[in-house]
Amino acid sequence: MSIFAAPGAYDRVITVFSPDGRLFQVEYAIEAVNRGATVLGIACAEGVVLGAEERLESRLQDATFGWKIYEVDEHLIATFAGLASDARALIDVARVYAQSNRLLYDESVDVEVIAKRIGDIKQFYTQHAGMRPFGVSIVFGGVDKTGSRVFVTEPSGSYKSYYAVAVGVGREVAEKILREEYRHDMTLEDSIKLAAKCLVRALEARGEPLQLRITIIPAKTRKSRTLTKEEVEKFIEAVRSSS
Repeated sequence: MSIFAAPGAYDRVITVFSPDGRLFQVEYAIEAVNRGATVLGIACAEGVVLGAEERLESRLQDATFGWKIYEVDEHLIATFAGLASDARALIDVARVYAQSNRLLYDESVDVEVIAKRIGDIKQFYTQHAGMRPFGVSIVFGGVDKTGSRVFVTEPSGSYKSYYAVAVGVGREVAEKILREEYRHDMTLEDSIKLAAKCLVRALEARGEPLQLRITIIPAKTRKSRTLTKEEVEKFIEAVRSSS
């Protein structure tokens, strides 16, 4: 017989640890992230690439509205896996914080500063009764005075920096490709191709339509740009032809 209590005895209150040191509500929030659409971020010397699967819940849904990648500031973008409503609220906070930084210091905010701020908010929601953790992981990518940066904020409030990372239901497929093919000397175009390959393979593995979005921030301009549908289709075709 296990000496540890069953989850049901400790998962009703966010502030109570189980005997083996777990916060079950936080773990449930992480599971919501793991079931979300696949998103990824790649940093290279020439800039940053964020990519995302875009799921349509109905053929009647407007495909141009279900965006998964958001501009926080012109040099900083975000995508997410998990609850879209939680992500929207947190990204709005990040936007306000980024603009406040411009007003106060007359300069663009560092990517890590935004990641830490959102991580702090998430952590706050794990230690007070009557709240629930945010069921979302947000990937922030941007180019600041330190270079091209990608950060991921977890439901627990922790945040980490990555050269390349994938989050969501297709994480295992995407990260296997990233581990094998990512190089520190990649160009921006190489990074876009790698992002497209990861998302295409993740969607094909589940037999889902190849609906995806890719946004880039070149290091030269430090201004985000979302690839057009035609540009994305070219990268998808390149992935298919190489298989």
